[in-house]
Amino acid sequence: MDIALIGIGKIAVDQHVPAIAASTDFTLSAAVSRHGKVEGVEHFDDIDALLAARDDIRVVSLCLPPVPRFEVAAKALRAGRHVMLEKPPGATLAECYALERLARENGVSLFATWHSREADKVAVAKGWLADKHLTSLKVTWKEDVRRWHPGQAWIWEPGGMGVFDPGINALSIVTEILPHDIHLTDAHLLVPENCQTPIAAELTFAHPEGASVTADFDFRQEGEQIWSIEAVTSQGTLTLIDGGARIRIDGVDEALDDDNPLAGEYPRLYAKMADLLTRGAVDMDLRPMIHVCDALSLGRRTAVEPFIE
Repeated sequence: MDIALIGIGKIAVDQHVPAIAASTDFTLSAAVSRHGKVEGVEHFDDIDALLAARDDIRVVSLCLPPVPRFEVAAKALRAGRHVMLEKPPGATLAECYALERLARENGVSLFATWHSREADKVAVAKGWLADKHLTSLKVTWKEDVRRWHPGQAWIWEPGGMGVFDPGINALSIVTEILPHDIHLTDAHLLVPENCQTPIAAELTFAHPEGASVTADFDFRQEGEQIWSIEAVTSQGTLTLIDGGARIRIDGVDEALDDDNPLAGEYPRLYAKMADLLTRGAVDMDLRPMIHVCDALSLGRRTAVEPFIE
């Protein structure tokens, strides 16, 4: 199937373009961006031009920042195109629900992707926890924003989510691996004086069986980068490390399946999109987004020093 990639920024170049190139389901046939281009691929400046010129392209993948994404996605859905959304699926929950309604009204597929759920050991963790009694779960997600998001000023504006841009990756894993749904009860947000979104956050959740569930997100981490989830159960302890690439059970590291365990995340997303198209289905799991919105609603805010890139 021919597919168009909309928004040619860092994540598109680093992940989407290689994943599509390796796909047996899709061929990258067009790109839409005001600034970036993909060599050898037809280029359009906006979604309207693409939709008018390329009726043969029935699938689009959106890599735009959250705030401008809704308008572009809505135009594609109304034009009868299937849509794949980079995380987070929108700037607000209302937008996400509106896109789902549009997809169903127009009989097309819509996929809210969560790439971290496709990390190598997430499925293993889900299977291991399925029959365990959880006593505590602690998320530690600390990275250097200057290293991983250079020049991405939109992250600090309303709708950009700040530290929740990576933090929602952790929440997507947690909501995937836990057999029971949780809900937020408390949040403390650290917001730089010159920003609109938090640079760090501490979250507390309620678990239906009384387990302690917390998350610590920080964009100011220097040195070692930490993306870990530790789940303590009455039958042992599981730890996901490096964003789900590695797993440790009761202190023993499971062998890696390949040399780059995160490389399969985006190829697996595109394979899932192909499956949705085959079934004519919609996948809009918004639980990670709900947790972020709840944190932004309930969170106690503390002003911290300005962020200077």
